Amino acid sequence: MNPFGHREHETLIEMSATTDDFSILTDFQNPDSPGEEANGTLYEINSNADSELPGNSEGLSSTESTFLIINNQRIDKHHQSKDSVFFRDGIRRIDFVLSYIDEPVKEGDKKAERRKEFEINLEKSGLELETEDKKESENGKTYFVKIHAPWEVLSTYAEVLNIKVPIKENDIPPPMENPLHFVLKPFRLPENVMHPEPDYFTAPFSKQKQELFLIEDENSFFSPATRNRIVYYILSRCHYGTEEGKKKFGIKRLLNNATYTAAYPLHDCQYWKKARDEKCESERFTLYMQWARFAQFYKEQPLDLIRKYYGEKIGIYFAWLGFYTEMLFLAAIVGLICFLYGLITMDDSNSSKQICDPEIGGQIIMCPLCDKRCEFWRLNTTCEPSRYSHLFDNVATLFFAIFMGIWVTLFLEFWKRRQARLEYEWDLVDFEEEQQQLQLRPEYEAKCTKRKKNPVTQEIELVVKRSKVNLLSKLFLCWMSIVFWISLIIASMIAVIVYRLAVYAAFASIMENNQLEDNPISSLLTPQLATSVTASCLNFVIIMILNFLYERVAIWITDMEIPRTHLEYENRLTMKMFLFQFVNYYSSCFYVAFFKGKFAGFPADYTYMFNKWRNEECDPAGCLIELTTQLTIVMAGKQIWGNIQEAIVPWIWNWWGRRKARNNPENLYSRWEQDYDMQTFGGLGLFYEYLEMVIQFGFITLFVASFPLAPLLALLNNILEIRVDSWKLTTQFRRPVASKAHSIGVWQEILNGMAILSVVTNAFIVAFTSDMIPRLVYYYAYSEYEHSLMDGYISSSLSIFNVSDFKEKSMPNENPMNITLCRYRDYRYPPDHERKYMHTMQFWHVLAAKMAFIIIMEHVVFIVKFFVAWLIPDVPSEVKARVKREKYLTQKILHEYELYKLKEKLSGRQYCEDAEKQVIATEGKVQLSEAM
Repeated sequence: MNPFGHREHETLIEMSATTDDFSILTDFQNPDSPGEEANGTLYEINSNADSELPGNSEGLSSTESTFLIINNQRIDKHHQSKDSVFFRDGIRRIDFVLSYIDEPVKEGDKKAERRKEFEINLEKSGLELETEDKKESENGKTYFVKIHAPWEVLSTYAEVLNIKVPIKENDIPPPMENPLHFVLKPFRLPENVMHPEPDYFTAPFSKQKQELFLIEDENSFFSPATRNRIVYYILSRCHYGTEEGKKKFGIKRLLNNATYTAAYPLHDCQYWKKARDEKCESERFTLYMQWARFAQFYKEQPLDLIRKYYGEKIGIYFAWLGFYTEMLFLAAIVGLICFLYGLITMDDSNSSKQICDPEIGGQIIMCPLCDKRCEFWRLNTTCEPSRYSHLFDNVATLFFAIFMGIWVTLFLEFWKRRQARLEYEWDLVDFEEEQQQLQLRPEYEAKCTKRKKNPVTQEIELVVKRSKVNLLSKLFLCWMSIVFWISLIIASMIAVIVYRLAVYAAFASIMENNQLEDNPISSLLTPQLATSVTASCLNFVIIMILNFLYERVAIWITDMEIPRTHLEYENRLTMKMFLFQFVNYYSSCFYVAFFKGKFAGFPADYTYMFNKWRNEECDPAGCLIELTTQLTIVMAGKQIWGNIQEAIVPWIWNWWGRRKARNNPENLYSRWEQDYDMQTFGGLGLFYEYLEMVIQFGFITLFVASFPLAPLLALLNNILEIRVDSWKLTTQFRRPVASKAHSIGVWQEILNGMAILSVVTNAFIVAFTSDMIPRLVYYYAYSEYEHSLMDGYISSSLSIFNVSDFKEKSMPNENPMNITLCRYRDYRYPPDHERKYMHTMQFWHVLAAKMAFIIIMEHVVFIVKFFVAWLIPDVPSEVKARVKREKYLTQKILHEYELYKLKEKLSGRQYCEDAEKQVIATEGKVQLSEAM
């Protein structure tokens, strides 16, 4: 025992420093002579074995390819519960499981050869395999290959992957306790759940310095999540043969060609009860009881335990989702207050009073809503919609739009701080530079045919040979596909608009003058609202269909581009999917907000689409209520459908797959079979979760001025979303392979872009979609009433038209009331004016006021946003100090270790001058570290 560790490390591997040959010294027990040990048996493996190992061309580095372990052990096949996560010996942990079905056909023989070669190479790579015969499986058809990674494999690849491990317990005092700790106690989880492990100083693992790390037990030193991550790294790069002159490798290819049916790590126990084996942590049970149950919706999330069980990538997603939900609470309260203000003042709205007044709105005859079939109608038939539009079109709308512009900045800046804290706590500082950029995708490595020197590292790397013609053709095909699908969305949106125009005419001809005072439904459901509701539902169905199709196209396009790293692959796929879904989800809202009613023309010169369908007009109370309807249907429909897809569908599939075995006892229905019958989370599982939330983020920021209750709906959905995601991940899906991530990635840039765009869209919504600016212009410049300045506003906003000026195709077929003059929504001179039907000065004043409002609002909000962003540092000062402290202590410990080893090496010898200089230099490093 030395002062730097808990045990002395005895290496079993002796590698040659001059050649690729190496010798492995193992304790070998002859299976034919049980009980007799062959002490010190030496197995020589020559360089010919290297051809069977996955070398650099197969994706393994030189460090990996030189590692080889052959460990033959006698297995004690004592009786053991199949619910165990250990081999039959009850000692070696199952780190991964492969499954396959033996097919008695020619194709099955080919798959069997691949499996045999693959498993031989896995064993040569040091992994230990144990196969469960198909007779032992529940269906009698499936083989299960259990994989265990021994210490030598784990320690070797921990160094390759630069995994940080504990070297010393953290001695930095914890931050001051929150004064509201006792108030928040009902929302807290037990300390052992929130922090399942002590806080340590960590350093990248090194086999040569094993005694430096806090290794108490080799079997439990690396967590199960780290173990399955290492095993998957080997599986994804292991060679399995040569086909068509190309070397083939990787478990992903074997899954794609059905050589194996599944590859997955095991859950550690049943989610509803703890494991019987005391060596099993039962973290899944803890996560279910404390996190995944819906009864825990008001509790905080055990992020450290999530990270420990599922890995940092899943942990950072739930941290972001939880923080986003917390921030929504503030936005939801302010939005609810704004909505209540509109509800309380609804009866005080002067505009709706004038529309509903029989002496004002009842005497105003409006021009027909469609050509030929529609009749003239009275303005007071839109009384109820105009009253309800005040809920969202009032002065609080302006305040809420400005507030949300600031809120989104606070959310993004505070998340950066929260993310920086997690990076430090989860040992992810400088992670991307060290690892994410260095790990190549196996699919990229498989196509590498050329070597090139890296200008940064000066090392020879494998690269894909791309000819200019081939590259240009692929890029052209990829982007043409993207343009085609976006064009398809635009075409579908135009089709919905055509539907709106056609159905609008039908609704208008049916509903006009049929509204009865004693029928609340008919008084509320105007032709505009009926058209908007049905078109929104149709648009939502089209959105879902296009999403289903484009998802597969986006993956196909990204695969064609052959991205180099996993990070690059996800970023490219993210941009394609987001660009598509942005257009898909928001195009209809943009149409209602910025185009509907703006190009309708006027009765003497209506605007027609394709010279056939007359463009829609806004309700006399404005188009804001229709935008609210569109937003509510699409947003709520998406959230409901998303929860059905995420929770109910996996539950049904799992129930169907396990219907025969769900009543089997543990000794007949094994742990690997139980997980095999579950759904696969998939490598893009989190991608879809992020995409869903980012699209929701767009709804509550881009169009929030039209619907102050959007943050409240998002908050309620997200409270449910956290529990649905945790429940399905814990109970319905196989355990995902753990992976690291230090941030939410490219989604951060997308959120920043949407935050900036939201200021512009909300300014335009308030200016052009709501009636706020026209009312203010009338109030301050055109009101003719001293006692009530808004009296006469409705009449002022409606122009007069002479029925005799209708064109032949627009003239109503019937005019039973002999109407000679009708009104329409616009600012134009009357028919008896010398500038007949031209825009009045009030129109230009309103337009100027709208443009001025947009410029002022944008500049005010952007100035506040940038000031707030500048004021709030991205990394808390406390975290900066802790990072520096940890780097200093880690550096000091490593230097002291080097000094100790050097002195130990030189002990018993005569100190020569060079050696003394070396010691002095090492001591200087320690002094320099202390000075820093």
